[in-house]
Amino acid sequence: MGATDRQRHIDFHAQDVPNAPGVYVFRSDAGAVIYVGKAKSLRRRLRNYFQPSRKLTADPKLRSLIHSIASYETITVRSEAEALLLESRLIKQYAPRYNVDLRDDKRFLLIRVDPTEPFPRLRLVRVRTDDNCLHFGPFPHAGALRGTVDFLVRRFGLRSCGASTRPGPADYRHCLKDVLKDCTRPCTGGVSEAEYRQRLEAALDVLRGRARSVLSELEAAMKSAAQRRRFEEAARFRDVLRNLQAQCAPGRRSFERAVLPRPGTGPAQVLALQQALGLDRAPSVIECFDISNISGRFAVGSMVCFRDGKPATNDYRRYRIRTVEGVDDFAMIREIVRRRYGRLLKDRRPLPDLIVIDGGPGQVNSAMAALSELNCPPVPLLGLAKKQEHIYLPGAGPAVALPRTHPALKLLQSLRDEAHRFAISYHRDLRRRRISNSVLSEIAGIGPKRRQALLQAFGSVQRLRCRTPAEIAEAVPGLGMSGAARVCEYLHRHNPKPASEEIPPPKKSGPAEALSPPGKAP
Repeated sequence: MGATDRQRHIDFHAQDVPNAPGVYVFRSDAGAVIYVGKAKSLRRRLRNYFQPSRKLTADPKLRSLIHSIASYETITVRSEAEALLLESRLIKQYAPRYNVDLRDDKRFLLIRVDPTEPFPRLRLVRVRTDDNCLHFGPFPHAGALRGTVDFLVRRFGLRSCGASTRPGPADYRHCLKDVLKDCTRPCTGGVSEAEYRQRLEAALDVLRGRARSVLSELEAAMKSAAQRRRFEEAARFRDVLRNLQAQCAPGRRSFERAVLPRPGTGPAQVLALQQALGLDRAPSVIECFDISNISGRFAVGSMVCFRDGKPATNDYRRYRIRTVEGVDDFAMIREIVRRRYGRLLKDRRPLPDLIVIDGGPGQVNSAMAALSELNCPPVPLLGLAKKQEHIYLPGAGPAVALPRTHPALKLLQSLRDEAHRFAISYHRDLRRRRISNSVLSEIAGIGPKRRQALLQAFGSVQRLRCRTPAEIAEAVPGLGMSGAARVCEYLHRHNPKPASEEIPPPKKSGPAEALSPPGKAP
């Protein structure tokens, strides 16, 4: 929802804002995000901002923010925890001017489980890695999460030691968990792998939201302790119960890809663009191109399409750059424009009403050269440069500078930002695949099938590097000792072992130490 006025007066009506938890976003005249906040009640929070007396009684920073608000929008969620996650994600993505907290690179905790280990354990990490491990979260409240993990480890007898993937008697000598009845002793054969897996799956079911039986058990234990006047013990059960209800609610959303649409796009902006550029007809179908690369590596291009001012995602296209080596954005633009409209002309499909290029005169001239090579019928084309937001048309004429609040410029910015986002996402996917597969693909004699078999057997290159040739040969049939030795030699010679992302467990203190009576399993 939003409202805008040239006099910086927001036409705010409290009844139009939902009385629910969520996130609110303030934008400037240029449409930029200047502040992101969360609230238990969006209606009450926004009412505080737009009270007439607020501009007089607020501190200087808040007064400056209020005077800068040109429009607002709200996003409702199901709980305060989801609001906190969404607020953090949007602040990190848009870096609003008036937000101070949550702008760093710190992330909320996740629970990570490695299913390839014989006796997996629950670990706390801050980075979600693409290594075939299970991840739960993120969770906004670190203390509650640590208490929840501690309870699950005790309740289901999971191991919490930092020993190797297969602990043995040497690790047992230094462990007190068996004495406290908090562990099933997989290191000394106290439980088989199959039985341990059943316990682990029961704990993971709780994290997935299927915790009704555990919650009922905790509630009964809390009431029993209260009836026996053991109020401190009852309070500990109550805290664990609340933590589980908050952290393991079914259907929690993580907001990993939270993106705000740019306001003010639609048919009215299309007509405004036609008038601003003097086009013969309204550009109902607009296609925009962008390039993404790092020093010429993983060079990709994107093409996004807007119809009547709205994204038409089914018409999006992405391209791997084939003919250009090194850093040459002009040649890359020329290639993807030639490939796009060469295909349309070959298939006799309709051309767009307007072509937009992310860039200045050089990119525009490169796109025009590609269209000339194809003998393409005339199509209006322009470039949008990021720094000054100037519009460049073919030829040597001066750049067109529209006001920052002009609806036509906002439509072009929406196109450019969407093309940039689409190109960046494809570029990151390619880098992620390269990081996962490049090392193994460079080993002589290791083809795609064996590379896939190695990753399926060990989950990641990092774990593969820790294994001996005999273990690798045993896990991957047909590889043989010579092939396994070649893999080990190459990995150790070309790739040092990276640092672990695991977070060391905190020192226990306070009520979290005794979620169950000492000496008894919970």
